[in-house]
Amino acid sequence: MRHYLSQIAVIAGLAAASSLPASAATSEWKIDPQHSSAQFSVRHMAISTVRGAFSKVNGSILLDDKDITKSTVDITIDVSTVDTREPDRDKDLRSEKFFDVAHFPTMTFKSKKIEQVAPGKLKVTGDLTIRGTTKEVVLDVEGPTPPVKDPWGNVRAAATATSKVNRQDFGVKWNATLDNGGVVVGDDVNITIDAEMIKQAPAKSGD
Repeated sequence: MRHYLSQIAVIAGLAAASSLPASAATSEWKIDPQHSSAQFSVRHMAISTVRGAFSKVNGSILLDDKDITKSTVDITIDVSTVDTREPDRDKDLRSEKFFDVAHFPTMTFKSKKIEQVAPGKLKVTGDLTIRGTTKEVVLDVEGPTPPVKDPWGNVRAAATATSKVNRQDFGVKWNATLDNGGVVVGDDVNITIDAEMIKQAPAKSGD
């Protein structure tokens, strides 16, 4: 009987231990939209560059504190907040000729794979969805930074992600031809996401 009880104790201990790593090693972070933004740049008439930004970026990061490659990233950008410092152009970008905000108010990115390429540098592969079209893209990420505590007790960290996409791949196709054979809007769009994140308190047992 004593040997039987010992076996039960060992099995129970192993079961309890096996349930610990997933929760203990993972922390949840929320993107702070007040201190985050997504910027883009595109060639105009092949002679200059137009830059703009989306001011409302939300999302969450589940960070594996022991193995960052097992982390996940989920980002949502409010397309209606596009700002190129020119109201008429911004109205045009919100129209069906470009982002068609009325039917597709957000763009999203969901990670599928994270690779550590150097200290403080990651490659994050995931699905980018714009205008209802989803394509796989790779973000080059610097960060996350070492965490800091703000004056209100929140733990914060930040990261910067960059990529280049072809807008035609996502159905953003409007253009006009110039008399020299060029076009008004370039196809390649450079993207930069500056994200500041706040660490979330772990869920209490039983929640």
